[in-house]
Amino acid sequence: MEVPNLDLLTLLFEDAPVFSEAKYPSHVITKAHARDLTRQFAYFLRHQYGIGKHGPSKDVVVAISTGQSALGCIFYAVLAADGIYSAASPSSTVADLTRQIEDGPGRIIICSEDVKGVALNAARNAGLPAKNVLVLKSHPDIQLKSADGTIECDFRGSLDWRRITDLEELENSKACIMYSSGTTGLPKERSTLIGVLISHMNMVSECYLPSTLGREAWARMGISFPRSTLGHLPAAHIAGLQSYFINSVYEGAVIYWMPGFNFDDFVRHFAELKLTFFFSVPPIYMAIAKHPAVKDQFKSVEYATSAAAPMSYELQESASKKLKGVVYQVWGLSETTGAVTYTLPDRTDTMGSLSPLLPNVSLRLVDENDKDVDVGQPGEALLKGPMVTKGYHNNPEANSSSFTTDGWFRTGDILKMEGDKLYMVDRKKELIKYKGLQVAPAELEGVLTSHPSVADAAVIGTHREDTEVPTAYVALVPAAKGKVSEVELIDYVQSKVSDYKRLRGGLIFIDAIPRSPTGKILRKDLRASYSRQTKSKI
Repeated sequence: MEVPNLDLLTLLFEDAPVFSEAKYPSHVITKAHARDLTRQFAYFLRHQYGIGKHGPSKDVVVAISTGQSALGCIFYAVLAADGIYSAASPSSTVADLTRQIEDGPGRIIICSEDVKGVALNAARNAGLPAKNVLVLKSHPDIQLKSADGTIECDFRGSLDWRRITDLEELENSKACIMYSSGTTGLPKERSTLIGVLISHMNMVSECYLPSTLGREAWARMGISFPRSTLGHLPAAHIAGLQSYFINSVYEGAVIYWMPGFNFDDFVRHFAELKLTFFFSVPPIYMAIAKHPAVKDQFKSVEYATSAAAPMSYELQESASKKLKGVVYQVWGLSETTGAVTYTLPDRTDTMGSLSPLLPNVSLRLVDENDKDVDVGQPGEALLKGPMVTKGYHNNPEANSSSFTTDGWFRTGDILKMEGDKLYMVDRKKELIKYKGLQVAPAELEGVLTSHPSVADAAVIGTHREDTEVPTAYVALVPAAKGKVSEVELIDYVQSKVSDYKRLRGGLIFIDAIPRSPTGKILRKDLRASYSRQTKSKI
């Protein structure tokens, strides 16, 4: 499929309602208004702070904000001013944000009011004055003002973006930096700060390819519906940024923003706003599947997708029943600008899989010697495609370890292929080696969460004698607490898996499984907890 040679902003803007606040749905930013705000913010950034003054891909703007309706226009404005957008998690500590600013290095910081303190402290640590911290407000009025009150956007000037059509410039542009945990197990002191460089071509292809396939499928089905979704994932992660700032806008959807995730509000907004599609993560689908308060609140949903972490067949099936339609699962990473797989809405045979590959994407599955595995066998996924990053920011070590000499990107994920469908085995670095046999934590987690008493689960490898064994952490649904034993769940898993995959390391109840904002299990936290518990018993 031919991807248009266009910069991202030229691709996106046609007029229609686009951004709103979930609590105040009548407060709408149209595409025309978003286009004007983009130009006005871009003028302000260029003329007050010199962003892009000396050419593209030189000036980094760090954005740290909870969800709000004007945030997308800041992203567009940084690109329009020829800057680089550096997305920071609103849950960042001062130390986290300081490192990210210094890694840029960031010229200015744009934040929401609720994280202004973190932004100011990090700016001070990084040597930036308070006037270089800008506070964005979206409701009731849109404002962009320095934290010290000395500089404010007056919305009088307007700076148009450069239309970019040269393929080489589109592919090599530095439009955005997304911070990733990395794919290949870099040393700990580096692994916490890996900036993935995202280009215009990366984002345009990641939008254009699935959107075009989807539109063709809906047309074949003769189905039309108004597009609307809920902005509930953090826009500092590629899943939220690409979905809410780009794909949904290109689809002509309205995105209703939540400032932070709350499950009760999440369910209520879907029912009240009659939202028609969404992209989310397995823990949220787990809650949808198992929460007794979820009845028919999602009946308006026409299309739902999960990503960011593996989802078992059982969870996919039970969540689909609550949504009265298939929840599709896709696969990708920050380094692939999001998903590189996709299921057409008129296809229903991909349950349990990660969906087929998108067009224009090449895949190899290889063994530990980089040799292609036999058909049907699992192997590490290597990728090439227009949405795959050209590399990492200020990190030659990560570039060297994450790309082969002939340009294939090492995902670190072990997959297998059946027909045209991909299936997750697990992360390469998470696989447990029990007496030379590989045990995938994701498989055991899927078995555990299929038990009606289990709300969430995580499995780590722990050492016993001369090998690794699987150890499970389990959070129970409220009604099961005190009624289900560790032994019962261990026996349940044993009845479902091969003998070498048994939970030989035992099972530990926990109030909640530690996860990142996008749903990834924080196994390092569980390993640290296990280590502390083990030492305390000695």
